[in-house]
Amino acid sequence: MQDFTLTIPTLLEHAATNHAATEVVARQQDGSIFRYTYADLANRSRQAANALMRLGVKYGDVVGTLAWNHHWHMECFYAIPGIGAVCHTVNPRLFEEQIAYIIDHAQDTFLMVDQDFVELVERIVDKIPNVKQFIILGAHGCVPEPTRLGDVLYYDDLIAAQSPEIEWPEFDERTASGLCYTSGTTGNPKGVLYSHRSTVLHSMAIAQPDNLSLSALDCVLPAAPLYHAQSWGLPYAACMVGSKFVLPGRHLDGEHLLQLIREEGVTTGCGVPTIWTMVLECAEKHGLDLGVLRCLLIGGTALPTSVRDRMRDKGVDAVQIWGMTETSPLGTIGRPNRQVAAFPQEQRDVQLLKQGRLPWGVQMKIVLEDGSRAPHDGETSGDIWVKGPWITRGYLHGDGGDQLDGEGFFPTGDVGHIDQYGYMKITDRSKDVIKSGGEWISSIDIEDIASGHPAVSMAAVIAAYHEKWDERPLLVLTLKEGASLQKQDMLDHLSGKIAKWWTPDDVIVIDEMPMTATGKLRKLDLREKYWNHLSR
Repeated sequence: MQDFTLTIPTLLEHAATNHAATEVVARQQDGSIFRYTYADLANRSRQAANALMRLGVKYGDVVGTLAWNHHWHMECFYAIPGIGAVCHTVNPRLFEEQIAYIIDHAQDTFLMVDQDFVELVERIVDKIPNVKQFIILGAHGCVPEPTRLGDVLYYDDLIAAQSPEIEWPEFDERTASGLCYTSGTTGNPKGVLYSHRSTVLHSMAIAQPDNLSLSALDCVLPAAPLYHAQSWGLPYAACMVGSKFVLPGRHLDGEHLLQLIREEGVTTGCGVPTIWTMVLECAEKHGLDLGVLRCLLIGGTALPTSVRDRMRDKGVDAVQIWGMTETSPLGTIGRPNRQVAAFPQEQRDVQLLKQGRLPWGVQMKIVLEDGSRAPHDGETSGDIWVKGPWITRGYLHGDGGDQLDGEGFFPTGDVGHIDQYGYMKITDRSKDVIKSGGEWISSIDIEDIASGHPAVSMAAVIAAYHEKWDERPLLVLTLKEGASLQKQDMLDHLSGKIAKWWTPDDVIVIDEMPMTATGKLRKLDLREKYWNHLSR
């Protein structure tokens, strides 16, 4: 058999050759629509690669991006790793101190800056001394001048002078290609390096029918940010299969997303439940359908039953996916296997609300407190460990020390169990579990049921200090606009659906949940604020 190096440029060139006329669509800052083809994407990516090499970007250099989901950013996904450099996607929604820390820690030497984030970078420029050149994504005149960023370059003008022809450099497929940092809910964020090999293998995996199920006939809308685990690897998988690709830019509100879904013929979307709840509310408010949308891939947090049911009513299959930055991110997916497909509808629905089963490429074990492996009985919970070709072995610069155990497994920080059908269910994050009187309580199960109440927008269950039981569950809610809810209403809603001793000791309604920059709930903030709530 021939030896074929698994590198990212091979994905781009495949799309340019075999899916040249397929569209890539992006919503720009002003809300207007930009569209071009995979052939155009390839030409501009090659031009950008030539420009970066002319500027002195070398193999192994780290080039940062601070940008939304648009065509400029997607071009960076190919141009930067294509020349052997590392594409470091920086999350603009982090605190400024964290953004500066990440750029400095990663040792970025060039930074691609979205027009919207020039002022942000100006405020931290003195804290990122390693960056020697700022490139603004757009044409000259797209932002007010002068800036505090020195002699900035403008991406469109920079690449216009370059040839769309290139002989991509050759290097080992294990060369680093991408860099993403964890959300950093506690302590400083940690960097995870992806390689060309891991990225291509991950792309092959997620495109499979039993995983994200992508094909040349699909139109994919990634509402997951490109700076969050590389938008679940979709920019690469889309080129691999030739899907139409729709980038929503900064406009992640329900109205703009619904418009793209209906007008561009989106068949597959991905993102956290919060985003799709906004789409549903907009559609229901205006009496609109969801076009030809057939599948929503839900990650970042558990799929609420209410979202699944509302999507089903509109003909859309909501599928749970579990993963993390450290797993590229595919870990498990809630698709039926042959046994589960034969279940009665109600039983199948319950089964597929679990985080799902393992794709090829991911191995998993549940480790108990004594170090032994838990049986696959669907009841015995423990720490979840994973290994595979797209799962990290540790963090950039050795942060956090050695991560792998003696068998090469990585600790996820999640707690859960695996059933006899091979489906994993997360019962909590290691730091979120509630231990009351020596017994474990699953916050996720209570949250899912609470979220099903018609007045509830979001639900969070946290541990609160209890003098007798050490910890007891406390339910924190936000409500839908115009809704009201009394404590007893919620307790009645939970009654009979959970064990009596799981019943929250109190129910609190707040105006807004604290969220991370990637749309995940910051339970640490709630725990700190309400730890002594039951002692008052």
